[in-house]
Amino acid sequence: MESPLLIVSLIFLCFFPSALSSSVVTHLPGFRGPLPFYLETGYVEVDEEHGGQLFYYFIESENKPAEDPLLVWLTGGPMCSAFSGLAFEVGPLQFVSVEYNGSLPSLVYRPYSWTKVANMIFLDSPSGSGFSYSTKEEENDSSWFQQVYKFLIQWLVEHPLFISNPLYIAGGSYAGKIVPMVAKRILDGIGEGKEPLLNLQGYVIGNPFTGGRVDENSKIPYAHSMGIISDDFFEMIQKSCSGQDYRTPTDSQCQMYLNSFNNLFLSEINEGHILEAYCPEYRLNHLHSLASATSSKRILKENQNILRPPPFPDLSCRCYAHTLAYYWANNNFVRKALNVRKGTIKEWLRCNRQFPYSKEPKSNIKYHLSLLQRGYRALVYSGDHDLFVPFSGQNNG
Repeated sequence: MESPLLIVSLIFLCFFPSALSSSVVTHLPGFRGPLPFYLETGYVEVDEEHGGQLFYYFIESENKPAEDPLLVWLTGGPMCSAFSGLAFEVGPLQFVSVEYNGSLPSLVYRPYSWTKVANMIFLDSPSGSGFSYSTKEEENDSSWFQQVYKFLIQWLVEHPLFISNPLYIAGGSYAGKIVPMVAKRILDGIGEGKEPLLNLQGYVIGNPFTGGRVDENSKIPYAHSMGIISDDFFEMIQKSCSGQDYRTPTDSQCQMYLNSFNNLFLSEINEGHILEAYCPEYRLNHLHSLASATSSKRILKENQNILRPPPFPDLSCRCYAHTLAYYWANNNFVRKALNVRKGTIKEWLRCNRQFPYSKEPKSNIKYHLSLLQRGYRALVYSGDHDLFVPFSGQNNG
């Protein structure tokens, strides 16, 4: 008698021909010894017209891969690489933050990774972010969630053992706007009967954007509640901006106060964590200063993808590791180990800020409502010291 899993796998293969290429990675440059977890990298085609390929990092659960949930992790921005989630947030790797000297940055194992209890796909999405690529010259919210949906279906074609695992879509910051849109698309596909059932259980979002006015308009009340602005200044803003959207004020005095808030107060605050030191970035052109050393010349030759090196913050800043990631990911040995296709990405950027992106639709509230009304689980967590996306705005969303 045929097993249910085999039948489901055959149905998947009939519905969706393979569009995936993948490789198992056992060693990474900068990490001492073999990786203590299963890592697979690869590409999935999601846009045939524009040759759109999404790059992913798949890490099996270190607990019970056959039973543990499957999480698809999206990184915000938009246009930021999911490597941020892997190396700076919830994954099993982290950089050793020491002053960059021209050599390859070092990685170590993080023991508090979510991969201790879950299978995780860190997905560079949409195309144009991380190592994902396409000939398309613009992306938006709608194309992003559609690409993730297509990716997931195609990925499961090649990984049928995970079809029955509990499935969660996860992400943070701006990706928090996209996550419920992906989950809703999965439900729509199931309802249309166009593909086999996926075991969607819910979604997970951290410090999430919702879109609309709630995210931006919560910043000033939050700043006041945390003592960043005075009672008098807060009252002046409330009085002059009463009933107005802070993103598009119509009153000149309101605009003046908002400019003061943005230019004076926020210029001295670490918006990502208001209790940490403000970290202005300054450029240390290490590559030029090291060019006279023979060993450094060899290192420079290997780093053939360095085009626009980012500025270095102070070493005490947590974002120092972001710059280390730039030099690591643009090293040719690293790209070879990750099986990145040659000639596809000239320069890896943690966040591709120059890529055109339109934020439509304006709000994702209806997607949240649709999922919650159907009884799907949602975990929404938020740091209480985040000024980018204040938790008070999420409470009122």
